[in-house]
Amino acid sequence: MAEITSAAVKSLREKTGAGMMECKKALTEADGSEAQAIEILRKRGMAAATKKQGRIAAEGAVGSYIHMGGKVGVLVEVNCETDFVARTEEFQALVKDIAMHIAAAEPRFVTREEVAPDVLDKEREIARAQAKNDPKNASKPEQVIDKIVEGRMNKFYEEAVLLDQPFVKDPAKTVNDLLTEKIAKTGERITVRRFARYKMGEGLEKRGEDFGGEVASLAGGNQ
Repeated sequence: MAEITSAAVKSLREKTGAGMMECKKALTEADGSEAQAIEILRKRGMAAATKKQGRIAAEGAVGSYIHMGGKVGVLVEVNCETDFVARTEEFQALVKDIAMHIAAAEPRFVTREEVAPDVLDKEREIARAQAKNDPKNASKPEQVIDKIVEGRMNKFYEEAVLLDQPFVKDPAKTVNDLLTEKIAKTGERITVRRFARYKMGEGLEKRGEDFGGEVASLAGGNQ
């Protein structure tokens, strides 16, 4: 049985648009063969977004979300292929949901590719130091430490990268899974291009408040 790495899952997800868990299952079934995994996903109807990867998404909308009291504000640009889709209620609701998610989850990047190499190097350095300083890992070989570091890097992506974050209104799927669902439904490529998040008093010394928790609670109440 071939080892299914996170890099292989990520590559398959980018090529097919299928969810992370579906990609992992397909790779496991295909014994690590990406070509066979793509065929499996296509047969299951989960690779509907594949042909849309290279298409241009230049329409869309800039959405906003202001948390109650004006303490947190978000602007986000979500793109699609046609103005027709951009004007639909479903697309507008998607933009609003993503803006609300950003307010609650505080991502730093849209995609993994946006994370600067020096940031990744520093995170890996910290993760490796933590793993080696843990007494439980004292006698573990270097390849095991490498896997622990990889796991902690995946956790970093889940916390810092928008598309890897569990969607605040349905943590069972990621924001990327949400986009994939909309791509399959609309028949158009949909991407998040950029966002800006503002928090009242950010950078100033003041008492801490859990704005993310408040927004997540509000989002749950709006379902």
